[in-house]
Amino acid sequence: MSTIRLIVGLGNPGPEYLQTRHNAGFWLVEEFARRHGQTLQPETKFFGHTARLQKSSWDVRLLQPMTFMNKSGKAVAALANFFKIQADEILVAYDELDLPPGVAKFKTGGGSGGHNGIKDITAAIGSPDFHRLRIGIGHPGHKSKVTGYVLGKAPASDQHLMDDTITQACSSIELLINGDMRAAQQQLHSFKAQSEN
Repeated sequence: MSTIRLIVGLGNPGPEYLQTRHNAGFWLVEEFARRHGQTLQPETKFFGHTARLQKSSWDVRLLQPMTFMNKSGKAVAALANFFKIQADEILVAYDELDLPPGVAKFKTGGGSGGHNGIKDITAAIGSPDFHRLRIGIGHPGHKSKVTGYVLGKAPASDQHLMDDTITQACSSIELLINGDMRAAQQQLHSFKAQSEN
């Protein structure tokens, strides 16, 4: 597989969205930057906040699009085009309704699953062949409740599970950057976050 050169975390900008489930991708990129001693900085030409991680064989850029979720592709395409990063060198982390809190899974290519951020990135870069990290946030039970649910704050018990999963996912991403998708998947997919109770 190609080396990962860009990790994108999806979310919505602004303090009112900070703690909402839809920002799970933002949380992951922030945690990954923190683990590697970096802070995301505003970069207007890429319509988002970015950081760069360089060590041994790594040269990875991190991106939080500040365009709102359904325009995420604008930022991803701007950065990917500038640095000539191909679709299969991109990992996009985002919230996944179809997985419970405490579970995250890697996936490569495929449809958007109804996720507006993924849909927009696919259109903007002209390919669905990027890698995805789906962070489970659970489902409210009925599609009419989805908008309020993803834009709502998770209860502390669910947040604890998501935070643990994001920590584990950061470790698995390191394997992925080193080119070992199978090891990354095995490590992450066998992980089960423990509730606080």
